[in-house]
Amino acid sequence: MRISIAEAEGKLAELVKLAERGEEVLLTQTGSPPVRLEIVYPVSEGPDEAYNATAELAEILPLSSKRTPLSPEEKRKLFDEIRRLAPEKGLSPGPDAARSQDFLYDEDGLPK
Repeated sequence: MRISIAEAEGKLAELVKLAERGEEVLLTQTGSPPVRLEIVYPVSEGPDEAYNATAELAEILPLSSKRTPLSPEEKRKLFDEIRRLAPEKGLSPGPDAARSQDFLYDEDGLPK
């Protein structure tokens, strides 16, 4: 279904339901490429396996309900445990911070 953004303004809930049922919903605007509404699932999991990071962190470091800031020792314990669990979960360490902005520069090191 293709619908202009102006027409879609009062029909968002209906359009989301269509997208949830698998129908392609494209929002159009003059002079701009269309935008697609689609369901987004976590990359490593299917729709039935929602990852609950908060529950997993609570197992590692039980947090009080007072929501007080973590002490330096609690932070260190939490980070060490996350680093230990990352390989088991198949998580990569992520990009190297020293090279994370390379896309902004050309081969001579000048801004693009």
